[in-house]
This record gives sequence, structure tokens and C-alpha cells, in this order.
Amino acid sequence: MKPDIKRMIRVDQAGEFGATRIYAGQLAVMGDRGPHSAEITVMAEQEAVHRAKFDALMARRGVRPTLLQPFWSTAGYALGAATALIGPEAAMACTAAVEEEIDRHYSLQLEELEGDGSDPELATMIEEFREEERAHRDTALAAGAERAPAYPLLSGVIRLGCRVAIKLAERI
Repeated sequence: MKPDIKRMIRVDQAGEFGATRIYAGQLAVMGDRGPHSAEITVMAEQEAVHRAKFDALMARRGVRPTLLQPFWSTAGYALGAATALIGPEAAMACTAAVEEEIDRHYSLQLEELEGDGSDPELATMIEEFREEERAHRDTALAAGAERAPAYPLLSGVIRLGCRVAIKLAERI
């Protein structure tokens, strides 16, 4: 079965957009001198590059963005701000949880694309971004994500939210 390339691009751009909003919310609360602000700033800059590349790919290939983009903007920012308000470790827990799901999502997409071989450009982008997302997750874990209050619950809820967001953005 041939992968639905437009759906892949749409959901990936939505995810990168959401990530930029999460980091914006975290930095709005933590400021540029808070614990882990330097790490968050670097990750936010990488996510902005990912988003720009997906924006360009969408424009070039005529892929419409998800209709839920205004919701993702608000929800992502609120998630980032809320976890930062809980504390620096909760902000890192948010990053670890989101990036774990993105790693899973990108890995599934790569399996589809590599099995089909129809879009090497997209496969290369996804593989490159997946490696950076994995590095973000590892950075968050090293910065104390697992010490966040109620980490298993917080992580589980965020991961579930990511899975729901992925399914919605693929379709709407």
C-alpha cells in the first residue's frame, strides 16, 4: 500500500508547529535565565528549522495545513506554560514525553516510506529530524525529566495527547 504522502507532510508540519508553541510557552514562563532555558532555546531553534522546512515542502507540493492549527497553537503554548509552571523538571518531562511519541511516529513513517521508496526527499527529512528529536528527549531526561512530580502520570497523559493529536492532524 502506497503511503499517503500529503497526510504525512500535514501531520509532521503540525507536530513541528506544536513543538515550537510548547517551547514558546515554556520560555514565556521560565524566561531566558531559568533552569534549562538554554537547552530549551536550542531545542526551540531546531524545531523552528524543522517547521520551516515542512512549511516549504507543503508550499512546494500543495499540501494544506491541518485545520486544527489554531487549536494546536493555543494547546501547545498552554502545555508548555503549564508544565513550566509546575517546575523545570516538569518542563523537561513534557519534552521527553512529546519527543518519545514523535520518535515513534517518525519511525513508523520511515518504515512506510522505506518499504515503498517513493519519496526519498521526505524520508531523508524525517530521518534527520527524528535524530534531533531523539537528542531532545535524551537532553530532557539528562536534565531531570524523570524527577518531575508524578512523572509517570504526567508523561503518560502527554504521550496520549500526542497520539490523539497525531491522529486528528492526519485527518483534519
